[in-house]
Amino acid sequence: MSALRRGFAVAAGFATVAVLSVGTDAVMHSSGIFPPEPQIMADQMFLLPAVYRALFTVLGGAVATLLAGDRSFLAAKILSGFGLIGGLAGVAAWFSASTELGPLWYTVTIPLSAVPCTLAGAWLVLRPTATADLARHS
Repeated sequence: MSALRRGFAVAAGFATVAVLSVGTDAVMHSSGIFPPEPQIMADQMFLLPAVYRALFTVLGGAVATLLAGDRSFLAAKILSGFGLIGGLAGVAAWFSASTELGPLWYTVTIPLSAVPCTLAGAWLVLRPTATADLARHS
């Protein structure tokens, strides 16, 4: 496995999460489901983006694992590290912001879900192989 291919896989997994998250946000705002920016949503409205971001993170972990091609969790682990660091930076920004950025619980869901969701995506990709290996050795 080349480092270049793994780097591409991690970048593609990150792009998957970022593009889908930002794109879905834009659709939600333009369709009127979310209020127009810069108006802040009611706290309970943040549940929906928390859920779809978690699902997109699972997908990003799957994309990174598939593209890495080495049948391991390594690309997803690297991607989850980036998600954790980015999420922690978001929490720090929340505390230092001079404007309202939404509820703290929402901001905290991002670093808390980064590792388990990304690794869940990798597991979904690798699971058929693991199951086949167990069956073959039984």
